[in-house]
Amino acid sequence: MSMEGNKRIDLRRRALAAALGAAPLALPFASFAQEGNFIEIKPPVPVDGTPGKIEVIEFFWYGCIHCYNLEPRLETWLKKLPSDAEFKRIPAVFNARWAADAATFYAFESMGVLPKVHRPFFDAIHRDHLDTTNRQALDEWLGKNGVDAKKFEETVKSFGVQSKVRRASQLTVASKIDGTPALTVQGRYMIGGSDQMLDTASKLIDTVRKQKG
Repeated sequence: MSMEGNKRIDLRRRALAAALGAAPLALPFASFAQEGNFIEIKPPVPVDGTPGKIEVIEFFWYGCIHCYNLEPRLETWLKKLPSDAEFKRIPAVFNARWAADAATFYAFESMGVLPKVHRPFFDAIHRDHLDTTNRQALDEWLGKNGVDAKKFEETVKSFGVQSKVRRASQLTVASKIDGTPALTVQGRYMIGGSDQMLDTASKLIDTVRKQKG
């Protein structure tokens, strides 16, 4: 990628970071759709996972159709994840709408229902056209899926969840994310959305392993 291209991406990323509170953004497969394309994150983002493990993070948005379409392949890929690597999801945050969906993710996590409802929630949005901004429709969906709507609303507003949303916003910027889905490996490499992104992640896991000696 040329220096001019990097400058354009940096300017766009700064604009995105300043867009919190603006209208929702549609950023699927934004800038790195070429085969094997990734960037080195400078400075690297400190990892906070299990010591000795190679950290792999997926940055996603519940409203992103490409994130939804990636899920089946991602689930298959995770079954073969090396024992010295660990995976976690972080909801990307670019604006108020994305922050609200990030709070939903962290509320599910805090309530201990994330493994049960993560994929069904994706299905509800992209297959069944659930409008997550419609409070009544969302409450009905929560009730049908065994989640107490009142407790959910309280959890979304809790200090713990809101702190995680702010942290997700910081990590979105620090990790050079400018679209979803995106993967980072050990806080050193960011892989943009493409058909080859999981293969690229596997190769970068090997690279990090060799770097660790």
